[in-house]
Amino acid sequence: MVAYPKVYAESLNDPDRFWLAAAGAVSWSRPPQHALDDSRPPFYRWFPDGRLNTCYNALDRHIEAGHGDRQALIYESPVTGSSSQFTYSQLRDEVARFAGVLRGLGVEAGDRVVIYMPMVPEAVVAMLACARLGAVHSVVFGGFAPKELAARIADAEPKVLVCASCGIEPSRVVEYKPMVDAAIKLAPAPPSAVVVLQRDQARAQLGPRDHDWDELMQKAEPADCVDVAAADPLYLLYTSGTTGKPKGVVRDNGGHAVALAWSMTNIYGFGPGDVWWAASDVGWVVGHSYITYAPLLVGATTVVYEGKPVGTPDAGAFWRVISRHRVNALFTAPTAIRAIKRVDPQATELAKYDLSSLRTLFLAGERLDPETYHWAVERLGVPVVDHWWQTETGWAIAANPRGLQPMPIKPGSPTVPMPGFDVAVLGPDGEPVPQGSEANICIKLPLPPGTLTTLWRDDERYVQSYLSQFPGYYATGDGGFFDEDGYLFVMGRSDDVINVAGHRLSTGSMEAVLAAHPAVAECAVIGVRDSLKGQVPKGFVVLKAGVNVVPGVLEEELVKAVRRDIGPVAALKEVTIVDGLPKTRSGKILRKSMRAIADGNSEPVPSTIEDPAVLDALRTVLAPRE
Repeated sequence: MVAYPKVYAESLNDPDRFWLAAAGAVSWSRPPQHALDDSRPPFYRWFPDGRLNTCYNALDRHIEAGHGDRQALIYESPVTGSSSQFTYSQLRDEVARFAGVLRGLGVEAGDRVVIYMPMVPEAVVAMLACARLGAVHSVVFGGFAPKELAARIADAEPKVLVCASCGIEPSRVVEYKPMVDAAIKLAPAPPSAVVVLQRDQARAQLGPRDHDWDELMQKAEPADCVDVAAADPLYLLYTSGTTGKPKGVVRDNGGHAVALAWSMTNIYGFGPGDVWWAASDVGWVVGHSYITYAPLLVGATTVVYEGKPVGTPDAGAFWRVISRHRVNALFTAPTAIRAIKRVDPQATELAKYDLSSLRTLFLAGERLDPETYHWAVERLGVPVVDHWWQTETGWAIAANPRGLQPMPIKPGSPTVPMPGFDVAVLGPDGEPVPQGSEANICIKLPLPPGTLTTLWRDDERYVQSYLSQFPGYYATGDGGFFDEDGYLFVMGRSDDVINVAGHRLSTGSMEAVLAAHPAVAECAVIGVRDSLKGQVPKGFVVLKAGVNVVPGVLEEELVKAVRRDIGPVAALKEVTIVDGLPKTRSGKILRKSMRAIADGNSEPVPSTIEDPAVLDALRTVLAPRE
């Protein structure tokens, strides 16, 4: 084991040399002479004197190198019974034409475009078209309700919104256009134009600001790539926050391209011609990094899958796609493997398909429990590799670098920190804790290329949210420890953002919905362990004095309200009426103590608790069920 320690040490000791060398994997219109601009900490910039275009790197340069006929994208849609494929030349032509559509609607470099689409090729086309023009895309997951979409429109102030008429789930069709219309009515500065991809399953009625995707594409002139500064934003992606305003993570062009190209080669061991499937959604960070950008940056083939690839009764969807398209690696969340294991514990469906093309199963988004790890290893017979990262980082903080140097796998650990991530486990005093002690996982500044540079139009909140708790460090919000071999173990969230099936969701936004009900005096939402999804939210409400409710009715109303205002992705299915919530003397609700009881842990009750009897009264409803 020589390669990893040497590479990692160089990335920390001489980041300029290391990342300038890595930048050689990217095509630049003006190659950078410097890697790190640290003149204005904590607002670091990578490759400040470089210029490039991300779309050119993802598509055009492969065509110019003679690989235009190589397969770029495979679209698989069991919910519509359709499948299609695009070569690099075909995908480039679609992207260039849609970039012409956006340019015709007034979109220029630096303008924002909100994308609200299901998992269809046009979602990837729209993202790359924005990158081609130097515009900034902000993809919003199609499961979000109008209020959530409106909040993102209000913050990003897009010139154009791109949507589909509907999304399709295994059991129903979800009309997107009415939700878009409702969101635009709520937004203070709505987009001047909406481009609608009409789908036969539910065609949308178009209004004065609306344009038909196909009609615009027929008359659009293809647009060339627009060079931008490496530090210019490529996209905004909104992540969970604990207040009403969403946090818009800003990703730059240059650092993003360099980091993802490095990760695809060195972490995943992937390159030209390999077939890669990240079973996620373009609305999440995995969809940005490893459906749309990273595979194309290195000349690989990416799979876009519409539908839920696991669930009753179809436990063979993953294996069928892998077999049909000769997929070399699958990247998904542990939740998906647990779902298959629950439906098909003996993996009888797996035995029906030829999976000889599969080299590796990569899992991320939540902690991989050892039981699921062992089941997958035994059934698949390939390395099952956990790795850990966040929306904010854009790529893996800790991983097993399969392309650089495969390392022994330890169940429960995502292995070791990746280049540029100077990871430390710090106690409440900001000092490193002894080896094996669990505390706050932090990353020493500066963060490496590809990570967030700030929050959209909110530098102060960026510092306050991530950099203030431990000066000189980025606080990940996760807790864990290093073992004697330098392996990092990530044990779970240390804040009030919960992780549901790999999706980070704010308990604060759910609490805001519950608190808005006229019968509710106060409330709390906590994440509790779930054998399938890792965590699920559970709500507790205290009624206003004198309020009488019919058992079950209010609880149902509150669950429906969260689904209406946040969307089904919130996964809140249980609300319990209680007499009181445990608090400190200063009035802070003791959510950590509630979580500990719900998870079956014997954590001591804080001495600052105002009334211990309140917590004792909750133990019955908080205790984990058999």
